[in-house]
Amino acid sequence: MSTPPQLGNVATRLVLENERVRIWEMLLEPGESSDLHEHTMDYVLCILEGTSIDADPPNGKPLQFRVEPGKVFYVKRGGIERAVNRSDTRFREIVIELKD
Repeated sequence: MSTPPQLGNVATRLVLENERVRIWEMLLEPGESSDLHEHTMDYVLCILEGTSIDADPPNGKPLQFRVEPGKVFYVKRGGIERAVNRSDTRFREIVIELKD
């Protein structure tokens, strides 16, 4: 019987939380990665810096996403992953978790 993976935060710093949203900052320098985390809510991602970010599931192939400052993405809940910055530039985004 395998042990379930240890899960952490969806981003690097909690900025604000109330009854409707939780807002995080994700800041990853080149070569850094986030905690392994589960997307339990729907999300809005606002890209501030970076060119790409990888999503590494615990038992699957990494997915690479091209990004650019000013782009906004809506992501449905579900999935477990670790964000990995394999680029040569800093990656920074605002992550908005929608509680309702």
